Amino acid sequence: MRPLRIRTARLELIAATLDMARVERDDRARLEWEHGIRLAIPWPPPLNDEASLAWSISLLEANPGSVGWGFWYFALPGGDTGPAVAIGNGGFKGPPDEEGTVEIGYSILEEYQRKGYASEAVEALIQWAFDGPGVRRVIAETYGVLIGSIGVLRKLGFRQVGVGSEDGVLRFERLRDG
Repeated sequence: MRPLRIRTARLELIAATLDMARVERDDRARLEWEHGIRLAIPWPPPLNDEASLAWSISLLEANPGSVGWGFWYFALPGGDTGPAVAIGNGGFKGPPDEEGTVEIGYSILEEYQRKGYASEAVEALIQWAFDGPGVRRVIAETYGVLIGSIGVLRKLGFRQVGVGSEDGVLRFERLRDG
């Protein structure tokens, strides 16, 4: 089984399980004592809300084996000083499709933006996806006004391939071998 916790230079990425997502929805304080994750305040990160969490829960309910292909907590590692502190989240909108494509998304709390955390987390998730079987392409969509998000994608080797799924959204892709 592929790891469901990834360590980078500064972060620990923790794949959300169905139980973790439900605990976040129902009793956030339990995340710390049941799963060792404390949510930074204010939570959730930008463009995340109850509806996006409900969607993630539905994905995990419908696909019990999809842990890792849903969302991940982006956390500053814990240790002797306390639990890991989630400063953002992101992940995939499901397992690879029949063409080997996955879609990735990400968000970092404002206080932690512009410090390279998004690039570090997204690169680790992309490598995790490419290390497994079947993923040939990663796509991402972001609003054209989110210059920082576009910068993350370009820094990580994505290229713009057109308009996204709604007005004002741009679509980017990164190929496994490109």
